[in-house]
Amino acid sequence: MTDPSPAPVPNDPASQYDGPPDYRVIGRHAVFPSTSHDEIERINYLAQMNRHLAARVVPGVKAAYEKRVEPAFKAQHGRPIGHRHEARKALLADPVFQTWSALRRATMEQRQQAGRWTALLQREELARKAAELTEGDPRLELDPTIKIPRYVSAVDHHCMPGSYHTEYFPGDVTNGANYDHAGFVTTGGLLGKFTDGGGQAVVKWVKKNLPDFMPKKILEIGGTVGHSSLPLAQAYPDAELTIVDLGTPVLRYGLARAKSLGVNNVRFVQASGEDLSRFPDHSFDWVQTTMFLHELSLPALRNILRESRRLVKDGGIVLHVEQPQYTPDMSYFEQAMRDWDAFYNAEPFWSRLHEMDLDAEMERAGFRKESVIHGAVFGVVDRELFPDAQEDDTEDYGRKAAWEVIGVMA
Repeated sequence: MTDPSPAPVPNDPASQYDGPPDYRVIGRHAVFPSTSHDEIERINYLAQMNRHLAARVVPGVKAAYEKRVEPAFKAQHGRPIGHRHEARKALLADPVFQTWSALRRATMEQRQQAGRWTALLQREELARKAAELTEGDPRLELDPTIKIPRYVSAVDHHCMPGSYHTEYFPGDVTNGANYDHAGFVTTGGLLGKFTDGGGQAVVKWVKKNLPDFMPKKILEIGGTVGHSSLPLAQAYPDAELTIVDLGTPVLRYGLARAKSLGVNNVRFVQASGEDLSRFPDHSFDWVQTTMFLHELSLPALRNILRESRRLVKDGGIVLHVEQPQYTPDMSYFEQAMRDWDAFYNAEPFWSRLHEMDLDAEMERAGFRKESVIHGAVFGVVDRELFPDAQEDDTEDYGRKAAWEVIGVMA
C-alpha cells in the first residue's frame, strides 16, 4: 500500500510547514463558542507564538545556559550547579531566559484574555444551549453545598481568572467554554480536533498492554469538560464512565459537549476526589486521572490516592497520567525549565509533585509495591491535520512530550 501523504517539495515553505494548524479546522460541537474572524486570528497568532517560543527560543535559552550561565556559576562558586533550584536562580539573571519567560507569561495571559473574551460575550447563549442539552438529565449531578477547597479556590490555574470552578450567574458555563475552545493555544492544536489526544493515547496504551481488560465502570477524577475522558467512553462503549470534578461550569459544559458529540455512556458528578464516599468500595474497574496530580496539595494528593485504592475493584487498574518526574537522568536545565509553571503559570504544586517518590506514595495509599506499574504514553497527533507526523510528534515547551503513567494493577 502506498503512502498517501505527499512528499515534501524542495524549497516549498508550505510543504515544510510543521507548526500549528489553522484554528478554523478545530472540531466543533453544539456548545462550542462561535468565533469571529478577528478572534480566530488572535488564537492563531498566540498558538504560533507558543510554538515559536518552544521550537525557536528555548534552544537559545539552553545555549545561553551552557555557554554563559553555567560557566559563570562555576566561576563564582568554584563548583558546578548542584540542583534545579540553583539552575533556575542562575537563569533568572540571564537576558535570554528573561525574554523567553516574559513572552511565555504574556502568551498565557493573552490566551486567557482571548478565550474568556469570546466566551463572556456569548455566555448567556452558551448557557442556554447547555441547559437545553442537560436540563433534567440525571447524568448531571450537581451539589450546590459543595465547598471548594483552598488549594483550588486560591489559584487561577494556568492564569485563568476564577479557574475552572467559578460561576458568574446561574447555569453558567463560561469557564468550561473558555477552557475548551482556547486550549488550542496551549496545545498548538497538536492534540487533535477535539483536544482528546491525551485520552486517545491512554486508550492505546491500555489496549496494547492490557488487551483482555474490558472495564464496565470507569472513573475519571478531575476530568473537567471531558477532553481526556470521552475517548475512554468511546473505546469501551459497554462501560459507564463517571467524570468527577469540583467545577460546576465545566460539568454542565462537559455533559452538553459529550451529548452533542454522541457520547452517551458518561455522567458528570460534582464532588471532591478527596471524598468519594457516595461510591461504595470497589465500585470501579478503572480509576483515572490525566494531568491532574500536579494541581493538588500534598494532603489532597494523598487523600485522592487513598480513595483510588478504596474504589478500584480487585483485578482493576488505577492510572495517573502526568508530565515526567524529575530523575537523575533529567538535566538541571530541563528541570528548571519545567519548574517555570510552578513560579509563573499558577501551578504552585507542580515542582513538589514532580520531585516526589510516587511509588512510595502509592504504597502509602495502600497499594502493594509489586502491583505498581510504569509506562509512557505519547500524545496522539491528529492524522488528518498532520499526515506525516511520527508516532511521538507532540510538542512540550520545545521537547518531545511523553506523558508518564504511574498506576497499579489491583
